[in-house]
Amino acid sequence: MVPARVAIVGTGNIARYHVAALRSLTGEAEVVAAADIEPGSLTAFCTEHGVRWRCGSVPELLREARPDLVHLCTPPALHCEQALACLQAGVSVLSEKPPALSLAELDRLAAAEGKDGGPWFATVFQHRFGSGAHRLRALAGAGVLGRPLLAICHTTWFRDQAYFDVPWRGRWESEGGGPTMGHGIHQLDLMLSVLGEWDEVTAVVRKQARQVETEDLSLAHVIFASGAAASVVNSVLSPREESYLRFDFEHATVELTHLYGYGDGDWRVTPAPGHEREVLDAWKAGESGVVSDHRAQFAEVLRFLREGHPPPVTLAESRRTLSLVTAIYAAAFTGRPVRVAELGPGSPFYQRMDGDGARW
Repeated sequence: MVPARVAIVGTGNIARYHVAALRSLTGEAEVVAAADIEPGSLTAFCTEHGVRWRCGSVPELLREARPDLVHLCTPPALHCEQALACLQAGVSVLSEKPPALSLAELDRLAAAEGKDGGPWFATVFQHRFGSGAHRLRALAGAGVLGRPLLAICHTTWFRDQAYFDVPWRGRWESEGGGPTMGHGIHQLDLMLSVLGEWDEVTAVVRKQARQVETEDLSLAHVIFASGAAASVVNSVLSPREESYLRFDFEHATVELTHLYGYGDGDWRVTPAPGHEREVLDAWKAGESGVVSDHRAQFAEVLRFLREGHPPPVTLAESRRTLSLVTAIYAAAFTGRPVRVAELGPGSPFYQRMDGDGARW
C-alpha cells in the first residue's frame, strides 16, 4: 500500500490532532506539506512534525507538494474558497467543521466535486465513527430497538468572553454563527446519522451573556420524517460542561454522555419491559473498542479514497446537518416553524445563517 500524500492547511491547535491521528495509521498516510499565512506558526509546526514543504498559500501547496488529500484546519470563513481551489486542482478535501458558512457555499463545493472518480469533499464529524454510534445505527436499522419516538441532543459547554475576543469568533461574517454552528453541530450530526431526515423546526436563539454578534444559546424542537421528535440545546454558557444524547425507541432508551469524545463506557442502554434480553444481547454483540476520535474517521476516509469512493462524511450528508443548523436560525429569526423545503436559493437564510440580519 502506497501511503496517501496528505497536506494540512492551517497550523493551529487542531492541526496537531490531525497529524497525530494520521501518524497513528501506520503506512496509510504521509504528511508531506503544510500551509499557513503566519510564518512563525508554520515553521514551528513543520519543525515539530518533520513536514518537508512549508507553503504560504494553498495554490503554492498544491503546486509544490501535489498532495492526494488536503486537510483544512483553518477558520470557517476560509473553508469554501480553499476547498474550491483544491477541488479545481483535482485534489480531494477533508474539512474541519463547519464545512462552509452557508448552504450556498456548500452547493458551490458540490458543483466543483468530480462525478465518479473525484475529487471529493468530506467534513470532519468524528463522532459518527465511534463503535457506540456504529452499534446504535446497526440495531436501529435492524429493527431491534423498534420505532424512534423521542430524542434529546444537548451540547452544554462553557466558553468565557476571552474565547470570543479572538477577532474571527462570534461573528456572522467569519464564523457563520454561535454555538449552534460551531459547537453543537457535532452532536447534531450524530443525532441525524441515527434518525435520518428532518422535516420541521421551531427554535429560539438568544444573546444571553457573551459580547458577540451571534447567539450564545439556542433551543429547538425538531420533527423528523419518521415522526420522531427531538429537543435540542446548544450553549456556551454552562459551567458544568456536557454533551448528552438520548434516543427513546419503542423497545429501549439509548443514552450517550460525554464531552469532546466518547468510548464504549459512555453509553447506557435501558430496555423496555419485555425486551430486555433481545436488546441487551444485541447491544453486547455489537461493534466495540473504537473511540470517537479523528483517527477513526481518518482511517475510513483513507480507505474510501484508496477504493475510489466518496469518503465520509459526504457533501450530501454534510448538507443535511448544515440545513438543520440553518433551519434553527431561520425558525428563531422568523418566529415560525421552518421546513426543509423552504431553505433553497429563494430564502435569505440560504446565503447567510442570519438571513437578512439577526433580530436582536
